[in-house]
Amino acid sequence: MGKLESNKLQKRTSLLNTAFNLFTTKGVSKTSIAEISKNAGIAKGTFYLYFKDKYDIRNKLVSHESSKLFKHAAANLTQYCLKNNLTLGFEDKIIFIADHIINALNEDKTLLTFISKNLSWGIFREALTSNIAEDDVNFKDVFYSMIDCAEYEIEEPEIMLFLITELVSSTCYSAILYEEPANIETIKPYLFTTIRGIIRQHETAPKAQAEMQ
Repeated sequence: MGKLESNKLQKRTSLLNTAFNLFTTKGVSKTSIAEISKNAGIAKGTFYLYFKDKYDIRNKLVSHESSKLFKHAAANLTQYCLKNNLTLGFEDKIIFIADHIINALNEDKTLLTFISKNLSWGIFREALTSNIAEDDVNFKDVFYSMIDCAEYEIEEPEIMLFLITELVSSTCYSAILYEEPANIETIKPYLFTTIRGIIRQHETAPKAQAEMQ
């Protein structure tokens, strides 16, 4: 990476980190672009070279933070399978990733609040398909790679992912932040059973043996 590109990346990262700190302490509505720029040590006019407005940087932050969660979960899934010499099925891979993300959000309630308050399917789709920062993971590629290795054909995979995402997001928000209707550890078994049910609703014919090899 050249010096110019490196400087651009540093400025973009500084703006993202500063905005995240302000949004999670003051709230989006009470944070101004001037404040973000000043705290990041960047001229206000430079802000607009990277983001349209503060709602654009908010959306990209949700995408960025979601991507980081998926990246860590996918990396841990790979390490777990290698360490234990296991080949997990599609359902078990999804459950593993969901469990890892839930645990991460349980440890970082500030992140959970920020993502849950600002998450929409459009923003989430951006997190699936685009890299906000250089080290972001394109989870859509990971997801479809998992589907390619699944034991069954998956009908409408994006709808399936939407349903699972909405279920996990809303459940985490209530169970982790308010322990309603119970704490997250009590709810997890029921949540994972429901996720498996959603997946099975989208499974169609088993793949041919040749396709699975």
